[in-house]
Amino acid sequence: MPKTIAITGSTGFVGSNVAAVLQKAGHRVIGLGRKPATAPWEIRVVDFDSVSSISAGLEGADAVIHAAIANDFTRLINDREFAYDNYVLMTQRVALAALEHSAQMIYISTDWVLDGTQHLTVETNPGNPVNFYGYLKAMGEQVVRDLHPRDGAICRISGVMGQHQLQEEGPRSQDVGFGYFVHTLVTTLQRGEIFTVWNGPNVNSVAAPSLAAEIGAQLERVVSRRAGGTFHLVGDEAIERFELAKLVCDVFELNHDLLAEGLPPESELFPAPVPGDSSLSNRLTKERLGLAATPLRDLLDAFKRELATGVATPITQPE
Repeated sequence: MPKTIAITGSTGFVGSNVAAVLQKAGHRVIGLGRKPATAPWEIRVVDFDSVSSISAGLEGADAVIHAAIANDFTRLINDREFAYDNYVLMTQRVALAALEHSAQMIYISTDWVLDGTQHLTVETNPGNPVNFYGYLKAMGEQVVRDLHPRDGAICRISGVMGQHQLQEEGPRSQDVGFGYFVHTLVTTLQRGEIFTVWNGPNVNSVAAPSLAAEIGAQLERVVSRRAGGTFHLVGDEAIERFELAKLVCDVFELNHDLLAEGLPPESELFPAPVPGDSSLSNRLTKERLGLAATPLRDLLDAFKRELATGVATPITQPE
């Protein structure tokens, strides 16, 4: 049955992919934003400092997916009150507004709630963050557990591939996480340029990459089943950074000889420690949501089709 699903951050990278996939699956999508925006779905302007304003934006919604984040990480470190309000208290306000409409609360979290010492961490692990960003996201998870104990869904994602659905500019440059890594690698090698895969102790070296469109398709299962708990919306395999680069070369038919390895520039380091191995297991998630296999190569193939067509291409089909 089609649902009405509100999304914070629907004009962002992950949010725009989720919105596009949910709308294509037949659901009504409402984007909640701070200012007017042009999108293929309805945008409602809300004051995220006000529970009543958020509640008004959620009128008619069966669920809200909270995907919005403040991604100025340097400011998060330097302005702790701003960071706490934009992550923890905003999540609380969205969760309280959802309660007023009996709407399901779905929180987009991250593999960086982990400390990087375990491999393929299971969904029941509450996390042990090593930096302030991970700490803020972990606190947001707890807000959902406390305010929506029955059907609140915490959805951790990792190494998200994909392209923005509302903007045409190219990907951000490589960072010490896995986000944007594949897209940046592909565009660099297609230009015939050397791509240096960063390594070392200050780099997130192992993850279980996912595809933004596939995250949207799996969220559709969460909403359709009104499933609560913690879910890992990732691919089936953990992979080391350079091995991922080689696999991307195979799938996209790019020149392996253009790959190099090296430490990231000092200017590109995260302003805090990062988890080394943040890979997530999705075994329990697959069982609960009735998901088929999503091998990493299949996700890369889907991303290749997406780059060729401009259309978000998930593997999982709607319920």
